[in-house]
Amino acid sequence: MLNMKKNLTKLLVTCMAVGMPITAALPSQADASVLGSVIAAGIQMSAQNEQLKAMNNTEEGRQALFQSMKEQQGVNTDPGLNQRVDRIMANLSQAIAQVDPSINDMPYNYYINPDTSFNAACSLGHNMTINTGIFSLLTTDDEIAVVLGHEMGHGQKNHVLKGYQKSIPVDLLATAVAAGGGYGAALGAGVVANYIDKVHISKPLEWEADNLAFEYMTHTNYNIGATAAVWQKVIEEYGSNKGNFVGDMFSPSDHPTHEQRRDSYAKKISEYSNGVVTVADGVVKIHGKEFVTPASISSMSGAERSYFVAGNLARYYKRGTRNIPEAHVVNGIVYVEDQAIMTPAEGDLSAQELADRFNKLRK
Repeated sequence: MLNMKKNLTKLLVTCMAVGMPITAALPSQADASVLGSVIAAGIQMSAQNEQLKAMNNTEEGRQALFQSMKEQQGVNTDPGLNQRVDRIMANLSQAIAQVDPSINDMPYNYYINPDTSFNAACSLGHNMTINTGIFSLLTTDDEIAVVLGHEMGHGQKNHVLKGYQKSIPVDLLATAVAAGGGYGAALGAGVVANYIDKVHISKPLEWEADNLAFEYMTHTNYNIGATAAVWQKVIEEYGSNKGNFVGDMFSPSDHPTHEQRRDSYAKKISEYSNGVVTVADGVVKIHGKEFVTPASISSMSGAERSYFVAGNLARYYKRGTRNIPEAHVVNGIVYVEDQAIMTPAEGDLSAQELADRFNKLRK
């Protein structure tokens, strides 16, 4: 009987997905009581989908979910961290508004939770939770902006609602039918809040969020090289095993690998520079010739730094590739016009040596 209920549950979900009448797909010998429980569960699932939409689209629903999320996870009230997040979210929101004005209709709710692991997640209704652990791993606002921009990309494209609709109702339906169809409780904000880290986002949607994060970064003053630098940092800290993370952004088995994400961003940096700048294996090149291989510093490896240098160069070359003026040095920083390129650290070439090298390669 249990197997029959499970099979009918799968059948019901399939029929609802393709629009097939349930009676057309049912075996003639189906037990009437089981059929009744499955149909009742199907009605409940439809009602739950409406509740999900309400939590995603109405102010009352999303505020209820936001409060439940905070109650279940707890809130880190550290003033410094919260001011930092406020600033980053304001900058990202302004950037997103330039390409997707719909954000103005539903600004993001967000909070920092006490979890010390490295993760962030966007739930329904543009409700975001940010793990305290992010600030331990990432030292720059630029890199934190990449992670938050990725989550906002999910929110802007309604990836989260799609994930909930595919996972939560089916899970609850299967549980209810296996138990005899005896669930009638509403799908409340507390239940949804339990699923923050369990919503499955497919690989295509994950790539879309990555691409959106890059686009958003180009509309801010943050270094676009941080997009690849984040994943370089992740690789160095945790290796390539996606299972080292929890939550939406990192753990599903079919998500892109850390290397794929880093290299995809490195390619985007190059494209943004009109093909002038490339970066790989810690080496930054201009027109295919080495410009610099940054040294490691206490807070950042040389490879991670290389993406920041490439990002600065790409910002400049985005303006065009003709009549590039000579680089100059101001207070130990290499500039091209008003664009800072690199601040040398111990182990690097001097600022003047870097300026001279750029001047040989710039055209």
